[in-house]
Amino acid sequence: MLPAHPPRPLPSASSDTARRAAAPSVREFRYNKKRVRLVSRGPELREEAKCILYWMSRDQRVQDNWAFLYAQRLALKQELPLRVCFCLVPKFLGATIRHYGFMLRGLQEVSKECTELNIPFHLLLGYAKDVLPPFVVQQGVGGLVTDFCPLRVPRQWVEDVRERLPEDVPFVQVDAHNIVPCWVTSPKQEYSARTIRGKIHSQLPEFLTEFPPVIRHPHPPSCPAEPIAWDACYSSLQVDRSVAEVEWATPGTSAGLAVLQSFIAERLKSFGSQRNDPNKAALSNLSPWFHFGQVSTQRAILEVQKHRRAHKESVDAFVEEAVVRRELADNFCYYNENYDSLQGAYDWAQTTLKLHAKDKRPFLYELQQLEQATTHDPLWNAAQLQMVREGKMHGFLRMYWAKKILEWTRSPEEALRFAIYLNDRYELDGRDPNGYVGCLWSICGIHDQGWKERDVFGKIRYMNYAGCKRKFDVEQFERRYARRELAH
Repeated sequence: MLPAHPPRPLPSASSDTARRAAAPSVREFRYNKKRVRLVSRGPELREEAKCILYWMSRDQRVQDNWAFLYAQRLALKQELPLRVCFCLVPKFLGATIRHYGFMLRGLQEVSKECTELNIPFHLLLGYAKDVLPPFVVQQGVGGLVTDFCPLRVPRQWVEDVRERLPEDVPFVQVDAHNIVPCWVTSPKQEYSARTIRGKIHSQLPEFLTEFPPVIRHPHPPSCPAEPIAWDACYSSLQVDRSVAEVEWATPGTSAGLAVLQSFIAERLKSFGSQRNDPNKAALSNLSPWFHFGQVSTQRAILEVQKHRRAHKESVDAFVEEAVVRRELADNFCYYNENYDSLQGAYDWAQTTLKLHAKDKRPFLYELQQLEQATTHDPLWNAAQLQMVREGKMHGFLRMYWAKKILEWTRSPEEALRFAIYLNDRYELDGRDPNGYVGCLWSICGIHDQGWKERDVFGKIRYMNYAGCKRKFDVEQFERRYARRELAH
C-alpha cells in the first residue's frame, strides 16, 4: 500500500500570480517554438481527431511545464479535449521502491490536479511501445506531445512509439527540463562548463521567461479516465523493496515548491559561502524534485533570482549549479552515447587511466564491502551511510566518494560500474544525467583537465582525506553518520 504522507502544502501563491500576469492562458502567450521539435510528421491535424494527448515522462508536473503547455495550446487552438498519460513500466534500470514510491505519489498529485482542470489523466501499465499506440487509436488522438530526456532508454521509448504510431498522427517533443532546450544550446558535445557557459547565458534572456498557466480546459472529454487503483499499482511493481523510502522528502510538486521556499528563506544566504561544507545546511535539497520533474528548474531560478540584490554570490552560484552544470550534463548524455562508460571519457583520460590500470591499489574492496560501508575510511563510510539512509549524499562528498572508489577497486571500469550502481540504487535522483556526469567527472576527468600525475589516478584530479579535513570538520560529519545508522 502507498504510505500515507502529510497533507499537501499549498503551492506558492506568488507563482500562481506570476503565471496569470504572463498571460491568461498559453493561447495568448508567445510560445517559443524553438522548445519544440518534430519526431514524426503527420498531416496538420486529422479531420476526425477527438483529442490531443500529452505523454508525460520525465517532467511529472502540471504547471511550469512547457510540454504540457504546448499540448494545451494545440488543444485550445483546435477546440479539442486534452488528455495526459503516463506509462508505468514494472521495472527501470534497477530502480527500487525508494524511487518508484516517490514517483507514484508525485503522479497521484498530478492526477488530482489534472482532474480539477478538466483534463483526464491516464496511467497506462506497461512499456510505451506496447500500450501507447493502441491508446492513441482507441482515443482518436489527433496529435501527440512528449517531453525530452537525453538518456538512451527513454530515447528508445520515443523511437519505438514513433515506429508504431499511426502515420496520420503528428508527434512532437518539447524540452521541458532544460531552460535553454538541449538541441538549441549546442549542436555538439561541449568540452566543459567553460565552453557551454557563454552559450547558455547568451540565450537565457530568450528562454528564461515566466510560464503562462495551464488552465481549466474548456473542451470536456467525451469520457473520463478510468479510476486509478494507486495501491494496486504500488503492489504490482517488480522492484527491490529492501531500499526503503526516505522520510525527509515528501514527494510531489507542492512539497517540492515548499522546499524551494524554505531554501530561499533559510539557506540561500549561506549557499555561496557554505555549500561545500557537508555539516552546514546550505544546499537547496531540490535534486529529487528536479530529477522526477516534479519541480521545474526554471521556476526555481525565477524565484531565486528575485533575491540577487541581497545575496548576489549565492544566486550566481545557484545559477551555475542548477543551470550551467545541470544543462552541461544533459548535453554530455545527449551527444555522447557512452555517457556511462570509460569509452565516453576524453582520449587523454582514457590513456592515463590505462597507463595506471595495473598500479598497486592501497586497498581493494568488493562491491558488498563498499555497499555496507565497511572500508577503513570513516569519512567515506559516513558518506555512503548518508546516501543509504537519506537517499542523498552531500554534493562535495559525492566527488570524494567516487574518487576513492577509483583508488580502491581493480580497474577504472570496475570503479565506474560500482559508483553508478551504488548511486542509482540509493540516491533518490539516481539514473540522472547529473549522476552519470558526476561519476565520470570524478573517475574519468570529464569536463575537467589533466592534473599532476600520480599512482592509480594518473592525471585525473586527486582528492584525499587530509584535503577534506582542511575544508570542513570531518569528525563532526563522521559522528553524525556512524555505523549504527545502517539499521535504517
